[in-house]
Amino acid sequence: MKARSVHDPASSLSGGNQQKVVMAKLLNTNAKILILDEPTKGVDIGAKSAMYEIIAELAANGYGIVLISSEMPEVLGLCDRILVMRGGRLTGEFDRAGATQEKILEAAMAAKPAATSTAATASASSA
Repeated sequence: MKARSVHDPASSLSGGNQQKVVMAKLLNTNAKILILDEPTKGVDIGAKSAMYEIIAELAANGYGIVLISSEMPEVLGLCDRILVMRGGRLTGEFDRAGATQEKILEAAMAAKPAATSTAATASASSA
């Protein structure tokens, strides 16, 4: 991370560095369940890879993680169970073994969209 001073507010950092600060704050709590909404948005590929390792390690150590992501490789690579939602409705559910990009996209297109946007919600856990 690059900051001019330790006294600079996180809001003065780039979007990717702000994401890193949020992750660091989460790791400094006693929480056993984490909700990560687009945790790698705006971070460079090196930081993204490091964050993936941290998320996988947390899940392996018994943390419950709800990962909300629009990035298919992130969902397929990190999640044990994938729930697909569109228009506020559940349109698909997959376990790691049965999830493919094609099946997830098919589920995402299965329901008519409401006035809201499409989102994929994924869950990662050690179970």
